[in-house]
Amino acid sequence: MKFKKLFNKKVKTVNIGLDSFEKDLQQQGQEVTGLDWTPPADLDEHVLQTLKENQDKIERANEKALEIILNGKPYLIGLDIARNVIPGMKDNLLLHAGPPLTWERMSGPMKGAMIGAIIYEGKAKNFKEAEKLGSSGKFKFSPCHEHDTVGPMAGVVSASMPVFVLKNEEYGNYAYCTMNEGLGKVLRYGAYDTETIEKLKWMEKVLYPTLKKAIEFKEKIDLKNIIAQALHMGDEVHNRNRAGTSLFYREIAPAIVETCKDNKITAKVLNFINGNDHFFLNLSMPAAKVTLDAARNIENSSIVIAMTRNGTDFGLQLAGTKDSWFVGKALVPDALYFSGFTKDDANPDIGDSSITETAGLGGFAIAASPAIVQFVGGSATDAVNYTMTMYEIAYGENNIYQVPYLNFRGTPTGIDVAKVVKKGILPFIDTGVAHKDPGIGQVGAGVLSAPMQPFIKAATGLAKNLKK
Repeated sequence: MKFKKLFNKKVKTVNIGLDSFEKDLQQQGQEVTGLDWTPPADLDEHVLQTLKENQDKIERANEKALEIILNGKPYLIGLDIARNVIPGMKDNLLLHAGPPLTWERMSGPMKGAMIGAIIYEGKAKNFKEAEKLGSSGKFKFSPCHEHDTVGPMAGVVSASMPVFVLKNEEYGNYAYCTMNEGLGKVLRYGAYDTETIEKLKWMEKVLYPTLKKAIEFKEKIDLKNIIAQALHMGDEVHNRNRAGTSLFYREIAPAIVETCKDNKITAKVLNFINGNDHFFLNLSMPAAKVTLDAARNIENSSIVIAMTRNGTDFGLQLAGTKDSWFVGKALVPDALYFSGFTKDDANPDIGDSSITETAGLGGFAIAASPAIVQFVGGSATDAVNYTMTMYEIAYGENNIYQVPYLNFRGTPTGIDVAKVVKKGILPFIDTGVAHKDPGIGQVGAGVLSAPMQPFIKAATGLAKNLKK
């Protein structure tokens, strides 16, 4: 019989299942070829057919969107108070990371950050008063993304907070972001104690005016250039910003010395920036935001221009569906946890910082920063493989942001929702992890893939628009 002849020959195996099957066979000395294959998303056939029938139309729109993204020129041009510059900002408005959210559905760290902001604004003296105000309806809540703004983790922005002002000099649009607080008990992770508020007040009264004068002295700072250099130096400008912060420090330090006449303040400000490796995160995020926002409202485009989480939901927006949100459940990252904490303590993924991945940075550029995958016991090879996989769902490659290890290949840029659902490959994100309860703060850092549900909804929404 033919099957008997089969076993008299050397068997060559192709594995399309779990990686563990491949490893088991290799340990037994068998020749195995691993096939990296994922089934497509469970999407309505009519949606797939609509996308296929309109492929030429989508391609033309995507070419336009990608061109705008690649041509973006994000510059830091100033600092100001949120109420003065953020569109629609009011004293009773609190901005937050992620898609729209009500007080009742807020996670622990999001509520903690809201409570901290209410205390910071002087509207309440303690947790109990602030919680009562937060749930009273006297404050309105709105996504940062709907106000040209982004914020890491909880991303809460209140009217009195200082914000960086960025301009896309190619297209004239603006974006905003608060300054990074550093590590420890900080607002963005849901802390609201006296130490947290005192640091925020120091940033408002001392750091803000000092940096504002220095940036005015510089006139503008080219953030695209800093990001490109940082990638060459081991950052991916999401979870690792040491090189970006160092490069920014070199730009701003001489201007601070020139413009600040108080030596003690100069020293404190310089030491604060120098001691905070994540300081540049609050510049890389709005740099990505101001670049991507220029590609909004390009009819028929399937390119993602916002991807974000609020600790409860994961949401995204497409260039071709105006300002519609497509939302699914936020997931808990795989992470390296600080001593005393486990995955049971972790809140689901939170923050606008995945705007970096949306622009071809962060997890999409992790091959430039392989140290990050050590968070979850990964190797440099894993980091390269993550980036290589992201090329499968990107519409193009970046012309400025490059990965040295890949012979300076441009990072995968322009997440194509059609490719995501057809190939079943999800965007890879590296991230910080907040405790699920308010007031505790960061408990780890790790990685995860985006949930599929928002991409299915986005593909469906795009298909409906194409039928009109």
